[in-house]
Amino acid sequence: MNRSSSIPNCRPRREWLRVGGISALGLGLGSLLADRAASAAGNERSFGRARSCIVLFLSGGPPQHETFDPKPAAPVEVRGPFLPIATRVPGIEISELLPRTARIAKHLTIVRSLSTGINAHAASGYSILTGYPHPAGNRDEPASPTDRPSLASVAAQMLAGGSGPLGAVTLPERIVNNPGVAWPGQDGGFMGRSWDPLLLACEPASPRGRADSLCLPEDVDLARLGQRRSLLNQVELAFASTERGGSWRQYDATARRALDVLTQATTGEAFDLSREPASVRDEYGRHKFGQSVLLARRLVEAGGRLVQVNFPREPGDLNIGNPLWDTHSNNAGRVRETLCPALDQAYPALVADLAARGLLDETLVVLVGEFGRSPRINKLGGRDHWGTVFSACLAGAGLPGGRLVGASDRLGGEPKTHPIGPAELAATILHLLGIRPESEFHDRLGRPQRASAGQPRADILG
Repeated sequence: MNRSSSIPNCRPRREWLRVGGISALGLGLGSLLADRAASAAGNERSFGRARSCIVLFLSGGPPQHETFDPKPAAPVEVRGPFLPIATRVPGIEISELLPRTARIAKHLTIVRSLSTGINAHAASGYSILTGYPHPAGNRDEPASPTDRPSLASVAAQMLAGGSGPLGAVTLPERIVNNPGVAWPGQDGGFMGRSWDPLLLACEPASPRGRADSLCLPEDVDLARLGQRRSLLNQVELAFASTERGGSWRQYDATARRALDVLTQATTGEAFDLSREPASVRDEYGRHKFGQSVLLARRLVEAGGRLVQVNFPREPGDLNIGNPLWDTHSNNAGRVRETLCPALDQAYPALVADLAARGLLDETLVVLVGEFGRSPRINKLGGRDHWGTVFSACLAGAGLPGGRLVGASDRLGGEPKTHPIGPAELAATILHLLGIRPESEFHDRLGRPQRASAGQPRADILG
């Protein structure tokens, strides 16, 4: 039997010892409670600071050693060939592959102790995208109608105005495992298709500079679109006296949402990147990731609440062994030549652009992947899946910036301090958007579901 069970209103033994130790140092229980009150007050000040959120999701698993957690003192088979560089915040160093990002470090909260404990792409990604573990554990499974709804879906449905046409948007493509199997946790899951984020499959780096999948054809103007909407209403009236099932209702909601996107002037213009100065488009990078990130900025300006940009695949990579950030071989070459250059152009451009426009204080920018890479470089010169510890960055929404939260061990393989799980990261994001983790929505059977299983992290909120 637990000894503490005989003590009424007991605290865990370690807590009693900690309070006693504090008292012995002359600090007393009053100080402890005051510190907790101050932390709670700080959390309240940060609640709802973000009007919008942009998630940059680095599919495949970016290596922490070559991005935000270099280990220069580790053996060469761990540290790799790249050196750290100083940022503009004294004491904070990141990889030499991210020199532009180093210049905006004053805006960044760099988390070096994120952990899912899962080494399967889709399963670990599910935990990051929903804040809940997948029932399959450390095994990849395709998307299912029984999945938890994505964080984007929950945020869009629970925020005032979030259910509009730009409540939750994913671009420029869905996340898939080779040979094209969609990950779970990206859609409305057990809440149904009406909760799905709007998937904007697009090529924003095309010469036209438009997201053509949500732009009107040149021979269809708003007047003709209005006529088609009127026709849709007439068809609906014809079905009014019949029993319409869930599939029809979901299709109806999706069709109306698409029409709303096309007919609202502010949203329609947001998809047209040709309205941006050439210098701005150049700053973000004239590649698919850079122009997708620029499009995300335009969408939050147009009222989008949560926009997720998935790092895009290269043409034809559904049949190769190292797609995206999944660098099982030639890790050094891939991050040096392809991956980090695109990241280091678009990411700091977004943060600096939001700051210059006065939007950073009300926009949360989250940079994260599903996991990191193994500490030791394998025989093929690659790094393998590693969910034990990896890095993420948060910026904006009133976060102090210029800070490190948590640390990995000397090899970058285990959390050393302040381990942070996906439920806590999800709760922190929702907290900044103004959604408390204990807030509830009801599933299709009327059962209450918590927004998050975690609690916001005061060390991230600052």
